[in-house]
Amino acid sequence: MNSKLLLVGGMAVAAITLAGCQSSTNTTMNTGESPVDSPMMVASPMTTASTPAMPVGVEVGGSMMSAAKNIVENASTATNLSTLVAAVKEADLVTTLSGPGPFTVFAPTNDAFKKVPAATLSGLMKADKKIQLTHLLTYHVVPGKYDTSKLTDGQKLNTVYGEQLTVSLKNGKVMITDSTGKTATIETPDVYQGNGVVHVIDTVLMPAKL
Repeated sequence: MNSKLLLVGGMAVAAITLAGCQSSTNTTMNTGESPVDSPMMVASPMTTASTPAMPVGVEVGGSMMSAAKNIVENASTATNLSTLVAAVKEADLVTTLSGPGPFTVFAPTNDAFKKVPAATLSGLMKADKKIQLTHLLTYHVVPGKYDTSKLTDGQKLNTVYGEQLTVSLKNGKVMITDSTGKTATIETPDVYQGNGVVHVIDTVLMPAKL
């Protein structure tokens, strides 16, 4: 009699256990969940490194400068830099200033060139004065990329020509002094180029020797 009771009891426990398993299975099927759908199992989306933004263009001479173009390409579209561009072409510096650089160019405007005595300027634009013109222009070029964040008061900059320029900071303005003591003020700073940076200045810089 006791053995029969044990047998019946065991069968009842087995039935309850089986029913519980079926209930769990039905619940999973009804919710539509699967191991892949479970929040703990879903893979997080892949992240990619952000691409550095191109510097915002600056308008010079009525034209928007592009950081994707080189110095000559940008300057050629600025109406207030036409005299400089003509001089660069006359001195055969187009290829050089279109190269990889990087260069920092202090670019005199047309009005800056008007301050130079007409006889001096016209003389420099003649074929037999190409060397002197090249010296003048390369005195406005510094190897490397110096935006205003890298220019400090009293800093000396070594130009491609060889003579130095001196930086001064006064009343929130950045000024460049040449070998003769003449000072130019940066009118439009940090004009980023594909091969460097340009600072538009209001005065032509003159080396002590041409």
